[in-house]
Amino acid sequence: MSIPYSGTIRRSKGVVSAIGKQLKAVNLKAAKKITIKFDPFGENATHTRNFAHYISAPKIAITNPNCSVKTEVLCDRSEPTVEITLLPAIAATAKIQKVTLRSENLTCLEILQLLNKHISSLAPVELPPTTLQTKSDKKKTKTK
Repeated sequence: MSIPYSGTIRRSKGVVSAIGKQLKAVNLKAAKKITIKFDPFGENATHTRNFAHYISAPKIAITNPNCSVKTEVLCDRSEPTVEITLLPAIAATAKIQKVTLRSENLTCLEILQLLNKHISSLAPVELPPTTLQTKSDKKKTKTK
């Protein structure tokens, strides 16, 4: 009698792979402004600094060129926070103006997961452009 296998077939690729997966899913079309505040001398500021580095990458900025990312470095021992201000049209439908993530006890991966859950899900769905068929194209499809 054997014991049935109850684990995963493949091992996880790790935290770096999970962060990369979350970064590919980030969509800032719903955001107007992102403000990242942290005290560099605080104990739990490293993950927020890493998040600021990831979110200011050119690939992420392409998702919404009008979204401004502002980093505020404070020296008052305050906890790190990420404030995301939504676009007025999306704020009216979602009935929220601003999302604040208090990131003192969050890892960079958890901050990205919350960003995708609460902000990227509000982004408007972009439909693929429809191609117009000319008369000659329509005739070609009819004859085939």
